[in-house]
Amino acid sequence: MLSYRHAFHAGNHADVLKHFVLDQVLAYASQKDKPYWYIDTHAGAGMYQLDKGYATQNAEFESGVLRITNSKNLPESVKTYVEIVKKLNAGRELKLYPGSPLIAKTHLRIKDKMRLFELHSSDFKILIENFRSDGKQVKIEMLDGFVGLKSILPPPNKRAVVLIDPPYEEKQDYQRVVDCINDSLVRFATGTYLIWYPLLQRAEPLQLLENLKKLKIQNWLNVSLTVQQPSGEGFGMFGSGLFIINPPWTLPQILKDAMPAITQTLAQDIRAEYTLESHIP
Repeated sequence: MLSYRHAFHAGNHADVLKHFVLDQVLAYASQKDKPYWYIDTHAGAGMYQLDKGYATQNAEFESGVLRITNSKNLPESVKTYVEIVKKLNAGRELKLYPGSPLIAKTHLRIKDKMRLFELHSSDFKILIENFRSDGKQVKIEMLDGFVGLKSILPPPNKRAVVLIDPPYEEKQDYQRVVDCINDSLVRFATGTYLIWYPLLQRAEPLQLLENLKKLKIQNWLNVSLTVQQPSGEGFGMFGSGLFIINPPWTLPQILKDAMPAITQTLAQDIRAEYTLESHIP
């Protein structure tokens, strides 16, 4: 259960989609004066080395964030995400990649707070170290994020952006996500929830989307990115997506403008495509 290390996949195509969208959602949340919480149920290590260690084994960042940062034809919305990555790296070479907590930190104001959950002991220690100087604004717990989220909703200020990003190593995680959202909406119906999911040649990701839509959520958006044709052997992730509950009303147009360029940049073969659907009355 605790064998997953995101460092192997840091900066890949799924991270690009996830963190670009997260950047946009948090930028919108920060426009309003009222403080908010950022809650991350599976925070990981917070920051990852690309030039040594786990990330170099498959070098997935080379077909992900490296392509994006080297691209000259990006919409302005994508450039803000690229700037976050570049500011973390002193030189032209990408040696570090920010995880979702570090993406969120760039948006947090003094009055906002961050709540991070990570169950893997090694990643938890690194996460603590990466946020050692942030004091009481950031609280980190070594706890199952599904349990942790339930314990803190609703937040005191009634505003929050929640990222639910499990590794889906176990099939039960798909149903746990649905159960988590069902419970969370009872506790805190107005929160913005971002649910990341992989695209695999298995039934579970499609069932996840179907089950989320069955919850009769009023405001939602679903965006997915396929970067390559599924393998003939039936293994491996060929893309990923985000199902967002209570998204910013501006997000559909931002994605409509940005996803063609992102898809073209990250395409690994001619089967690359994106899907975008939303229901925002």
